[in-house]
This record gives sequence, structure tokens and C-alpha cells, in this order.
Amino acid sequence: MAEHLHTQPEIDKLTGTATTGHEWDGIKELNTPLPRWWLWTFYATIVWALGYWVIYPAIPLISSHTTGIAGYSSRADVAVEIAKLQTQRNAQAAGLADASFEQIKASPDLLRIALARGKAAFGDNCSPCHGTGATGGPGFPNLVDDDWLWGGKPEEIQKTILHGIRWEANPETRVGNMPAFGKTGMLKREEIADVVEYVRSLAKLDVERTANIAKGKEVFAANCASCHGDAGKGNQELGAPDLTDQIWLYGSSRQAMTEGLVNGRGASMPAWGGRLDPVTIKALVVYVGSLGGGQ
Repeated sequence: MAEHLHTQPEIDKLTGTATTGHEWDGIKELNTPLPRWWLWTFYATIVWALGYWVIYPAIPLISSHTTGIAGYSSRADVAVEIAKLQTQRNAQAAGLADASFEQIKASPDLLRIALARGKAAFGDNCSPCHGTGATGGPGFPNLVDDDWLWGGKPEEIQKTILHGIRWEANPETRVGNMPAFGKTGMLKREEIADVVEYVRSLAKLDVERTANIAKGKEVFAANCASCHGDAGKGNQELGAPDLTDQIWLYGSSRQAMTEGLVNGRGASMPAWGGRLDPVTIKALVVYVGSLGGGQ
């Protein structure tokens, strides 16, 4: 590609417009000025931008920003609207603060308000882990069934929400870890394999024919029964799940069971007592209990 520069502008014969003096492979560039309306629009946008910088917060500084002579802030407007909404909600939910869970369930108006407020709080704070439908996932409990690790009564749900599970920042948090039997050397590989098959037999799952179920039962009695009970029915005071109901937080495959015994289990849940107000927590308790698994 060749570019030729001309010292004198050339007039294009077809359009009568002067060229810029640039030519590429025989194609000459016309020196066509921009339309005046376009130029004035462009200048107007520059003036508008300069005016915006002066009137509204726009220019970032080291630790803050210019406030503008108008003193306007969309963030402040949002804060005012949120405060109004909170005041409105507090007025609607005034009766929830002093009402017991039994009184809330017995009052159609209080129950409606509690469910609406609890659903909103669940969507904002709980659904990222438990899902929008509260059906949970691997490591996150399903809240719509009737299988509760720490109890499904309103007072028990409230304690779990307030203080969390294995949440070190809260001294009243629920605590109940499953030891890493394999990693710590408490159980040998063959003992873990045997107890896995025994637990599968408790849950009516398929069992390998060559498994030593009797040996697995002995290992279970010596290491697992203290938390899960002699019959494997679990213990809600410790958060130990029922191993006979075929509801598995981490899955019922041999791999999942073995992984739990080898590495232990100790997932945590935040303590919401310092994040949500008491009325919202009470509404959240009512909502969670209404999903189908409340006791």
C-alpha cells in the first residue's frame, strides 16, 4: 500500500471538494467538514459535562469526592427511601415483637406479616446457601423436609439463626463437629470401609456382599454411637444426623460417606443475631418453619 502526500490541496472533480492531500492506492480522502449541527451538539455535551462536574458530585478525590453546589446524592435518596420503607415495615410488624410464636400462628394478620417479612429476609440472606426454594444442596440442609439436625421447633430454629453453627465469633454458637477419623489415624482404612457398609445397612442402602458388617457394627459402637446413638437415630443436641432415614446432607454414595469419615465434617452457618433485628429474625423463624418442615 502506498501513501502519497501533496503540498497543495486537490479539488475532486466529481464533488468539487478539496482533498486532504492523502491518497491510498488511488483513493483520495475528501476534506469534508463535519455538519454544524453535529459540532454544536458536541460542544454542548462538553458544556453539559463541565456543568455537571460543578453542580453534582462527580470528581473523585483521595478519600472522598466533590459534593457539587447542588449537594445532591442519589445514595442519600436511596437511604431516605429505605428508612421510609423500614418505618412502614416496623409499623406493620409492631405486633410481632411482643407476640409469641403460638400467638403469631393463631393470628391471620400477624402470620401474614411474618411470612411476608420472613420470605424477604430469607431471599436476601439465606437463599445463597439454601437455595431460593430452600431445598438446599450438598452441605446445605434442605429446609422443606422434616429432617432437622438441631431441631425444628420455633425456639430451636431461632437459636440456630441467632447464634449460628460452628460460628467462632459467637460464643453461644452450636457446636458439634464430626471427627476426621481417617486423617487423625483414629480408624484404619479397612475399619472405615466396614463402618461405611454398616451405616449403609442401617439406611437400607445396598451393601457389598464381601463387607464385614459385624466388624463395622463394632467400630460404629466404639466410635460413632456416642453422637449418632446406638441405633444410628442421631442426636439433635449435638447436630448429629439420623443415619437411618436416607436423608443425606453430603450424599449417600460410598465415596461421600468415606470422605466424611476420613476428613470429618464441620460446615458452618453465620450467626445472624448481630446482623438482623429481632423482629426480622422472629419472622424468619416463622417463615422457615412454614416451609414444610417445622415441628
